[in-house]
Amino acid sequence: MGLDFLEHGADFEAAISATGFGRFHFCLLAVTGLIYANTAIGITIVSFVLPAATCDFRMTSSDKGWLTAAPMLGMVLGSYFWGCLADTKGRKVVLVSTLLIDGFVGILSSFVQILPVFMACRFINGFSVAGAMGICFPYLGEFQQTKYREKILCWMEMFWTLGVILLPLIAWGIIPIQGIRIENGSFSYDSWNWFVAACAVPSLLLGFWLFSFPESPKFMMECGDYDDALACLKNIYRQNTGDDPDNYPIKSLKEKVRTISVASQSSQKSVRSLSMRKPKDLKRLFSEIWVQTKALCRPPYLKYTILTCVIQFGLTTSYYTLMIWFPELFNRYEEFEHRFPNTSASVCDVSGIVVGDEAVADPFDCEKIIDQSVYMHTLIVGLACIPTSLWLPLCVHKLGAKFFLIFSLGVAGLVTVGLYYVQNSTQNLVLSCIFEALTSLAISLVFCVLVDLFPTNLRVMAAALSLTAGRGGGLIGNLSFGYLIDINCIVPIVVFSAFLFIAAILCFFLPKTGQEALD
Repeated sequence: MGLDFLEHGADFEAAISATGFGRFHFCLLAVTGLIYANTAIGITIVSFVLPAATCDFRMTSSDKGWLTAAPMLGMVLGSYFWGCLADTKGRKVVLVSTLLIDGFVGILSSFVQILPVFMACRFINGFSVAGAMGICFPYLGEFQQTKYREKILCWMEMFWTLGVILLPLIAWGIIPIQGIRIENGSFSYDSWNWFVAACAVPSLLLGFWLFSFPESPKFMMECGDYDDALACLKNIYRQNTGDDPDNYPIKSLKEKVRTISVASQSSQKSVRSLSMRKPKDLKRLFSEIWVQTKALCRPPYLKYTILTCVIQFGLTTSYYTLMIWFPELFNRYEEFEHRFPNTSASVCDVSGIVVGDEAVADPFDCEKIIDQSVYMHTLIVGLACIPTSLWLPLCVHKLGAKFFLIFSLGVAGLVTVGLYYVQNSTQNLVLSCIFEALTSLAISLVFCVLVDLFPTNLRVMAAALSLTAGRGGGLIGNLSFGYLIDINCIVPIVVFSAFLFIAAILCFFLPKTGQEALD
């Protein structure tokens, strides 16, 4: 590489490589990974609240559909809002904000006694979780040198798996407890309320931990804040090597010609320092966001914007809808096999029989206690993700992210078709394990690929836009699935398997990633 960068300033790749790879990067992977695990908990928490809170809220089947849809709607609206802020104000400040909002509102929602208000709180949780989910991959990726980036980003899948495993364990540890119900007049605080509060605490802890981490140096360079970026890189060098930061070999950073950023071209002021309270600065901020949004919708990025949005739509619609309804389906199978031992029946038959009979005797499940095996099944589904979570980072350099995407989406489509032929709860469990392992792998991979496809000033917005498409699909899927599974259950199975096959075919059009330095 030569030493000419010592006089003329180093580009980002040379500067980040000079910091080494060590303690700082492991701590960063830990905090961003745990944020990703926390989003897995935040997104699927409703699946355990549904059966536990049905009696307290007097929920019908369509109420349950709306409760699952509320966080999804929040995600649809939150993704792009936070994405725009992260690409203009900075990654760290937005990540901290989303985590603290999620934690405070989560704890608040555990005290709510009215279903529409509880739905509104879950909407705000979804709104903030979407921000954290869309930003943690670009934030982590922008601290990595090219040779490590794809592998490090793929380890994030392991943390998602951790979240999927922890959720049923927390639920199993809290929801079945009988003696912790607090009642005072019309106010009641049952075990499921404690569970909701417990799941909100990690967001607050992670938000406070993130204060000790720096802003992305790649983002600071993009905004023209070269002195701050250099100070940040020196600090990373100190943490990785234990050496004096003044011994960091890079003394200046190469200034690049800015292609975008209205605010930075028209004044000396960095976009990061624009105030949200001053009308003039706010106007500049919006013009910046508008210019960057237009850039996403024009060549050369238009093709990748459309591809990632459509792939996310097909994948996430199927994933969120089925994953949130799997515990409900396990519940219905338990109920069916308890009433009709040694009788085989399909998912469609089970739904029809159980729902029809329940409506007569106990419409709000007030007598029903959630069977222990429902927690066990969901835990097994999470544990089933461990092999694929290890396979991905260990083999991604040999096989490529594109291969993993096509493979996981194609097989997940076949598994969804297989749901129609299920005859008992064991078969339902096996298929749901394979489905969760492959689709969660694909979701993490889409984020990994996105980090490489788009430049720094568009990266989080692109992730947010594809998230919006995915959550929009999840929202539609959840609302329709609640009705369809009770009326005609073959339609959602056909639709979701078709979505996964189409997404797999579209992945053939994605380029190879992980080979070049970040733009």
